[in-house]
Amino acid sequence: MGLIQAVVGSIGGSLADQWKDFYTVPAGLPATSALFAAVPQGTNAGRGSNTKGSSNIITNGSKIVVPEGYGLLLFQDGGLTGFASEPGGYEWTSDDLNSKSIFSGGGFVDSLIKQSWERFKFGGQPGSQQAAFFVSLKELPDNRFGTQSEIYWDDAFLNTQVGAVTRGSYTLKIVDPILFVKNFVPASYLQPGQVFDFTDMDNAAASQLFNEVVGSLAPAFSLYSNDPAKGNRITKLQQDSIGFAKSLSDAVETAYQWKSDRGLAIVKTAIVSIEYDANTRELLKTVQRADALSGSRGNSNLQASVAAGMQSAGENGGSAGLVGLGMASGMLGGIGSLQQPVAPTAAAAADPVGKLKQAKEMLDLGLITQGDYDALKAKALGL
Repeated sequence: MGLIQAVVGSIGGSLADQWKDFYTVPAGLPATSALFAAVPQGTNAGRGSNTKGSSNIITNGSKIVVPEGYGLLLFQDGGLTGFASEPGGYEWTSDDLNSKSIFSGGGFVDSLIKQSWERFKFGGQPGSQQAAFFVSLKELPDNRFGTQSEIYWDDAFLNTQVGAVTRGSYTLKIVDPILFVKNFVPASYLQPGQVFDFTDMDNAAASQLFNEVVGSLAPAFSLYSNDPAKGNRITKLQQDSIGFAKSLSDAVETAYQWKSDRGLAIVKTAIVSIEYDANTRELLKTVQRADALSGSRGNSNLQASVAAGMQSAGENGGSAGLVGLGMASGMLGGIGSLQQPVAPTAAAAADPVGKLKQAKEMLDLGLITQGDYDALKAKALGL
């Protein structure tokens, strides 16, 4: 009985596999799908006459349509035999006996009787396996990362170690589909109906990538903020998606060889949040305050502070307060050093009345004695 069933199955399968197929992308795929099998149009949309053909045989003359943004990978008996990166329609041709068809000039004997005999030896199943897979060449979004606790790195600008908890996402691109399939994709995903998705939580290979990205965050922050050619600061991270993505991709490549071994690269990042530890937050406040008070703004702010102090000292402490402020300003290099020096005019320097007025004010404030005033008066009047 088993022999008869094998013979019936071999003939029926051979007849079904004579039909040409039209292969295309499966319907309803998520935008994050990276690798998936091409499906016959009859299976995909419920139309077509070839409803009993073998799932692992592609008939000669069948057409495969490659959409924009995808590549086509061809397999024969588990081996990768071809790759097409340009969109368009392709016709399948193979020297394999199981692919020959009476509809594509294969002849009745070669296409049917010999196939039946070969399948009879394998219990009614074809003795070959052929497959076509689409691989995405687009940026694949929504690959997320995050840290459970602070990560630390040395920051050249702040000249100390800083730490933060961060989370965000990145876009991933398959830059070498052949390396990607040969070196990284598990065999379980190279089957009809399977979809390799980097965002699938049940995908162990994708989970490994997540762990490697998290392990590379600290080196990536260090590369970004310590690049002498860029003069970056960690406060720019959330504004520079491409710049930080380059640092993250370099860190991942150095540690795990994504591009050279797996054909993968990080293209862009989006840092949703970054929370610095307490010490880093205090340090950033100090740096921001120093930045705000640098240059002419800081000079103006300091002059205003000194003026306010002189006014307060004059109101509260009289001459003694002004004397104390004068001593303090002298220790700091003088109040005059806080502003741009203004050269006195020749007329003011030679004005004896002005000199006497200034000396009288100093006498009234108790800054000089009566003897000092008399000597200045005699000098001003040329006596």
